[in-house]
Amino acid sequence: MKLKSLTIVLAGLGLLALSRCVPGAEPMDTQRPPNILFILVDDLGPEWISVYGGEEMKTPNIDRLAEQGMLFDNAYSMPQCTPTRVTLLTGQYPFRHGWLNHWDVPRWGAGVHFDPAHNLSLARVLKAAGYATAAAGKWQINDFRVQPDAMEQHGFDAYAMWTGFETQNPPSAERYWDPYIHTREGSRTYEGRFGTDVFVDFLIDFMKQHKDDPMLLYFPMALTHTPMIHTPLDPNVEGTPAKQKAMVRYMDHAVGRLVEALEALDIRERTIIFFTTDNGSTRGITATMNGREVKGGKATLGEPGVRAPFIVSAPGLVPAGVRTDALTDFTDLLPTFAELAGTAVPDSVVVDGHSIAPLLLGKATDSPRAWITAMGFGPARLTAEGVAPVQAYTDRVVRDKRYKLWVLGGQGARLYDLLEDPDEKNNLIESTDPQVVAARERLEAVVASFPEQDAWPQYDPTPPQPWDRKPDHSSPGSGRD
Repeated sequence: MKLKSLTIVLAGLGLLALSRCVPGAEPMDTQRPPNILFILVDDLGPEWISVYGGEEMKTPNIDRLAEQGMLFDNAYSMPQCTPTRVTLLTGQYPFRHGWLNHWDVPRWGAGVHFDPAHNLSLARVLKAAGYATAAAGKWQINDFRVQPDAMEQHGFDAYAMWTGFETQNPPSAERYWDPYIHTREGSRTYEGRFGTDVFVDFLIDFMKQHKDDPMLLYFPMALTHTPMIHTPLDPNVEGTPAKQKAMVRYMDHAVGRLVEALEALDIRERTIIFFTTDNGSTRGITATMNGREVKGGKATLGEPGVRAPFIVSAPGLVPAGVRTDALTDFTDLLPTFAELAGTAVPDSVVVDGHSIAPLLLGKATDSPRAWITAMGFGPARLTAEGVAPVQAYTDRVVRDKRYKLWVLGGQGARLYDLLEDPDEKNNLIESTDPQVVAARERLEAVVASFPEQDAWPQYDPTPPQPWDRKPDHSSPGSGRD
């Protein structure tokens, strides 16, 4: 699989450069770089988080993170699982890394995988800087039957990962009760256990073993993705609304357990916790936030699909009780982690993101970003040449702190004033108001700086397997996961 050559010419418009190498920086304490705990919830918008104004229930442990740190109002993930996960690992937008649509590797195969020979990951960057690295939860961009050491190849010293549903292996469908989990010892069912507990226990054990080392702890938890289930805290719940609340409650409980462990090990004050989600809530799930009804927007470009809760917390390092309108998206995670660790992304790697470490550490009052963008949802298409984006130029949105431009079919099609119209009902694309026209032109200039055609995922195909999807299917799967 060859990545198509793309040349990017950025006009001198005062815009942030899309591609740049991130310079190294001194860590906060050259003797002891900070630990990083990155918590990524599955399928949950800010409408379910009480500190964001969610009215369905309380999330006390997440609220406490915000009280002790910095809450972002303008953070973007991508609209769905695969584009988000590859973006945060690589620091690149989907139009560059090529994973613009969802591809469930264990389910669909076809030689497709997140290839360490062609893609950098944030774990490899921090491991090279001396960090002990661990991951627990959901991966789904490699098939561990075919690549049992994939996590090690991507830079993780230790791991306990739900395999994703492996076609022809029914036990692997379970991520909650009796979960099917892959570690260095192989994949197996953990009978009688709840998956989230297995993951949290694993991370806490890793903390205990490496409490004197700088650590990267990556927790892409399975909660709160469907299927809706009961949990150890709510064993008797019935019906979708009650189970959704039970899952959110247990997600918050898991966050609390990790924070308590950091405190018990006396390393909380040198651990920077990032809390966010991979995309919006499942469609069909509705919650009230700040008096507004918000419908789940997963796999859509509306704010309920791409606006992520984003909280960063470290007492004594990150200013406490700060709520910021600074812009950030998931390309910023890799360069931010590198700067916090005092290391550098290799010069050969193009990174689209920008470090927000100075903002997080109270050394700046804003992020370096004038805009953020999101794109990518629905299942990819499988061709004879490999997996490919559904569109040559994927539909996307670009926003600043106030205005949001929808780019559909390669053209600016909708423009919304998010301060006045958070539900995106009043399309201003034809407005002649000078302020609106200026905003549209600014965002259109950003769009003009993007490549004219999106990349394909870059990988060397793995050997054929009996469960592989065949090329030229118009719909490779449901895209639900």
